[in-house]
Amino acid sequence: MRLRVLGLVLALSSLSACKSRKEEPPAAPAPSAATAPEPKASADRKPRVGIVLSLGGRGDQSFNDSALRGLEEWASGVKYAGDAYQPLSLEERRASLQGSLGEDMSRRGTPMEALGITPLVLQSHVAEDYEPNLQLLADQDVPLSLAVGFLMENAVETAAKRNPSMHYLLVDSPLLSPQGEPFTLPNVRTVVFREEEGCYLVGALAGLVTKTGKVGFVGGMEIPLVKRYEAGFRAGVAATNPKATVLVSYTGGFTNFAVGKQVGQDLLTKGTDVLFAAAGMDGLGAIQAVKEARDEGKPVYVIGVDSDPSHLAPKAVLSAVVKRVDLVVYEAVKDQLAGTFQSGDQNLGLKEGGITYAPVRLDFPGKDEALRTLEAFKAKIISGEIHVPTHPDQLPAAKPAP
Repeated sequence: MRLRVLGLVLALSSLSACKSRKEEPPAAPAPSAATAPEPKASADRKPRVGIVLSLGGRGDQSFNDSALRGLEEWASGVKYAGDAYQPLSLEERRASLQGSLGEDMSRRGTPMEALGITPLVLQSHVAEDYEPNLQLLADQDVPLSLAVGFLMENAVETAAKRNPSMHYLLVDSPLLSPQGEPFTLPNVRTVVFREEEGCYLVGALAGLVTKTGKVGFVGGMEIPLVKRYEAGFRAGVAATNPKATVLVSYTGGFTNFAVGKQVGQDLLTKGTDVLFAAAGMDGLGAIQAVKEARDEGKPVYVIGVDSDPSHLAPKAVLSAVVKRVDLVVYEAVKDQLAGTFQSGDQNLGLKEGGITYAPVRLDFPGKDEALRTLEAFKAKIISGEIHVPTHPDQLPAAKPAP
């Protein structure tokens, strides 16, 4: 597949500064039992697929949980219950597949069926865990390892070169040379998303819903990847409510619930009535801030990211930008089992079913017309009539906040 990630090259070029310039991968590091416990052998000899979670881990209700959904619930047909797996019931499986997934699957031509694999899940507590965790899976002869998160790019490159017979899926980044140029390896598939397209749609929704004329953006680390979320969101708000003000605040990370809640509360205090939380675990804190304000009777809303968080705050969650990490994980597993796993790069947006927005379940004045507007914007983005900016620098100069 030809590279289609020119825009992402600039977005992730800062990663290349810390890449090794050595041609040969270093010797495998010794895994830490505290951070990467050795998975137990499968008693039923089912094919095994491993996943290394990014910081935030299981329970982030966002990026990691989406990947786990694709691996555990869809590919394996199990659910994680405390410290063990249990079979997923038919009703639970249907619930996991609900929402807009059917449309996304149809667009990508992927029929849905359990694949009968054994998932091996390794948590990373610090970034230094990524490489030994991937190597531990290779040492266990796990043929496919899933690395979810752009910060794993270096670790995947090292592991893939050291273990050429193993396959790897890297989500959210291409492989990058020390000069920041994308390249491919014969055993690595990379997937990136045009998140800004979904952010444009929820931004347009926020512009239509706000009554105060102020909406908020809560970002995690102030990096190019998250800047794409900000740019798309602000462009969408401007499309439906050019007089609205977007207040932007970054938490500095993705793993601090308390900080996210504090930032969310601060934005609400400043008069915003719709928040877009794109900050991992920090974003859950922002969602909690809006939930508590809503419980106090304030007419405020929150928009989630990566996965639909409406179950966390059903009276407050307006929608979410859904990144189909679950879908690309499932497809990689399916291809591995079928012997059709291919390396290369994928770039997914609305057109390919890689990005969508969660169902808008809450009622508000003008909801039907607002949804028609979103679908019209969606069609124009897919056709190329609307080109969504990927960085705030591409937006018109913002007016100062009152």
